[in-house]
Amino acid sequence: MSFGFAPPQQVPPPASADPAARLGRMLEPAEWASAGIPLLRNPREVVAGLHDLHRPVTSTAIVAVLDTHERVTASASFTELTAAPDGWEFRNVLLAHLRRVIPHDLRLRTPVRTAVLLYCRAGEPRWTETDGAWMWGLRDACTLHGLRCGAYITLTPDRWQVLGEGRGGRRPKTSSVAKPVTASRRTGAGHMEARRTTAARTDSPRQDSPRTDSPRRAAAAPVTQHRAAPRRTGGGAPESHRHTAAR
Repeated sequence: MSFGFAPPQQVPPPASADPAARLGRMLEPAEWASAGIPLLRNPREVVAGLHDLHRPVTSTAIVAVLDTHERVTASASFTELTAAPDGWEFRNVLLAHLRRVIPHDLRLRTPVRTAVLLYCRAGEPRWTETDGAWMWGLRDACTLHGLRCGAYITLTPDRWQVLGEGRGGRRPKTSSVAKPVTASRRTGAGHMEARRTTAARTDSPRQDSPRTDSPRRAAAAPVTQHRAAPRRTGGGAPESHRHTAAR
């Protein structure tokens, strides 16, 4: 007999079409600031690393899980287009990607890993209803996956900014050169797997300006990718097709 946690059912929220109900599934900056969200020690390094790894463009969301040293242990990028942002829908899509790239921590008394969200959008850096829906969704998805709710970061044509903190910078910023590839990536042994064949250590120094996109990165349609960093088996041969996420 085996024991475990059954995943919560994703049922439609009550009165999801009601604008008032939808607005209730958003967090305003004041609510977010009072929620005790942990501050990033080096947000520029986190933003630059995720940008370099996923090459996001407008409407791309990147959810990443950080360890206690703020190293990325898993991340997923995807495109989300919606006319009426709803925190419930955002929560479901974030939770689905988290489940694909990293096991839950619901058995721990206190979460030890933190999830952060980077969202690329057009417009000004100031808060929007879409940001509020992403905040609500991130907080709820973290609760259901046993993670600490971390920073919400926006990437606009002018700058990046950690909402609720006031910290930001001019590089990197949103690009519209290529269409993003929907991807889920995991890391192992302190490495992050980039889109190229070479792997880079997560604790290596980051450059302020990541590499520019190449036209060869353009994709005609989103393609889901699940990649795991190679691991060594008992016989010494690299095992590159396993899908176990690093703790």
